[in-house]
Amino acid sequence: MTGPDLHDDLRSVAFLLGTWRGSGHGDYPTIEGFTYDEEISFTHAGKPFLFYLQRTWAPDGSPLHSETGYVRPVGADAAELVIAQPTGITEIHAGPVEGTTLRLRSVDVGLAPTAVDVRSTARTITVSGGELVYRLEMAAVGQPLQFHLEAKLHRI
Repeated sequence: MTGPDLHDDLRSVAFLLGTWRGSGHGDYPTIEGFTYDEEISFTHAGKPFLFYLQRTWAPDGSPLHSETGYVRPVGADAAELVIAQPTGITEIHAGPVEGTTLRLRSVDVGLAPTAVDVRSTARTITVSGGELVYRLEMAAVGQPLQFHLEAKLHRI
């Protein structure tokens, strides 16, 4: 059995499709630096959006962060990313698609009453060949927007 055809609107973000695995590192002024392993999947169901699923784990195998959401193309040169996290944070991003790079900035961050005080984020995702590299910047807990995470993943 084969899956549905790729929706025409997804051409600009089709380079994301697949499952990616690798490792990264994180840092922030309020925490100690760390390393992690990660898997990200971008899939589709024939509709004009991609499903996004991400999970990370510590080098010893214990689970860390996860998030899920959707990539929604906006014309041929822009996209939106909608994310929900089990930590009570939601993020809505928008930005340009430049070749095989997404440059997204949050336009809204929602917080549950017990969530960490995240004010804004910026995500850059670049695919080159069989490699996906991303960088996440974050403004949270009284800190300005700055580096938080970076990872290099390979298509599996």
